Amino acid sequence: MKSHRKELWFNVPGRRGFINITPQVEQAIRESGVREGLALVNAMHITASVFINDDENGLHHDYEVWLEKLAPHEPVSGYWHNRTGEDNADAHMKRQVMGREVVVAITDGRLDFGPWEQIFYGEFDGGRRKRVLVKIIGE
Repeated sequence: MKSHRKELWFNVPGRRGFINITPQVEQAIRESGVREGLALVNAMHITASVFINDDENGLHHDYEVWLEKLAPHEPVSGYWHNRTGEDNADAHMKRQVMGREVVVAITDGRLDFGPWEQIFYGEFDGGRRKRVLVKIIGE
């Protein structure tokens, strides 16, 4: 069995953002030489996520609005976590909802997606470099 590890790095300048990372994951699969297997893609930071959905701007806007209703950034003083000097308690909660990782089957050297599926990096506390791990195993 083959194994391949790659890190993707991101620095989202704003507080939040969604980046389609499907092309980078596809590149990692090509580099791995794996034709049949699995790709694990996970955010290595507790205020970011990796998820699968449609690459549609309206949906991304709806995520922003929905997540802000679930865990609003303001007032920062409303979260006990922020008493440590942080201001990112909401980002931890948004990550919890959106998820840490995805696992996608690799079939014939390609991501085995359903219609419209794409892999996204979700940033909820931007302004610094963060990484995503891509781990590919298979034959």
